[in-house]
Amino acid sequence: MEQTQERRSNTAMTAGLVLACALAALFGFLYFNARQDIDSKNVDISQKTKELLLTNSKLDSIAVQLDAKIAEVQALGGQVEDLQALKAQLEQDKKNLVNSKSVSIKQYEGKIKNYELALTEKDNEIAKLKEENAVLTTQNETLGSENTNLKTENTGLKTDKQALADSVYNVGVKNRELTEKVTLAAALKAMNVNVSAINSRGKERDGGEYKAKRVDKVKVSFKLAENPLTKREEKVIYMRLLDPKGNVVSDMATGSGTFNFGGNETVYTSKQTVMYDNSGQNVDFVYTRGSSYEKGKYTIELYSEGFSIGRGTFDVK
Repeated sequence: MEQTQERRSNTAMTAGLVLACALAALFGFLYFNARQDIDSKNVDISQKTKELLLTNSKLDSIAVQLDAKIAEVQALGGQVEDLQALKAQLEQDKKNLVNSKSVSIKQYEGKIKNYELALTEKDNEIAKLKEENAVLTTQNETLGSENTNLKTENTGLKTDKQALADSVYNVGVKNRELTEKVTLAAALKAMNVNVSAINSRGKERDGGEYKAKRVDKVKVSFKLAENPLTKREEKVIYMRLLDPKGNVVSDMATGSGTFNFGGNETVYTSKQTVMYDNSGQNVDFVYTRGSSYEKGKYTIELYSEGFSIGRGTFDVK
């Protein structure tokens, strides 16, 4: 009886050990398969990471080349709109490469080839631009040389023109100076200017000093000097009578007016026209004032043809 129970107990232990071994083998198999799957996935992830990094590096390199091409084309005066659009597309592809959960490396390899092809085509355009610029530079240098020659000739012409203008100006100045000298030499000259007083009864007094109550009119007498340079023609002579305060005695109602002297309008007391005959002729001015003469020194000024030709004075006491 006891032997039978012992055999049953051994059988149960044996069965338990077999079951434990079987379970251990099963767990080992499952663990091994799971480990193999994990390692395989890790290999795939590592490979994809390397491919992504390589692709991004290629895109960065193309971006640098694009920037260089844009700068070079701009320096040559070419159009860069297509390159700028290509650069914008490249930047978007770089963002998609980093942010997208599902990336096709083959698709990006195709994009990279297209970018590289565009860069090669742009190299050909740049070469043409350089040739065109070289031709333009040569033409500009030729034109610059011609312009320099023209400027030199123009400077010479301006110098000659200025020299001619200076010569004409100098001749003009000399002619004006000569004309002024001739005109001055031909000007009238009043000599021996004398002022006498005429009273209300017509009696004339000389001497240069007169009592106020005996001065009704003043008579200005002078002689026109002989001058062969002076034309024998009618001459207008203006007489100005200045009171002791320096004011011009004038009355427009009795013949006073204005004339031009030194570029200014000048008031005269009286005027008359005489025929100059170069004979040393005498000329008289008789002026009647509508009011009495105050005491003081009076001045007589004579003008003709823009020149002062003589002066005199008298006193009223």
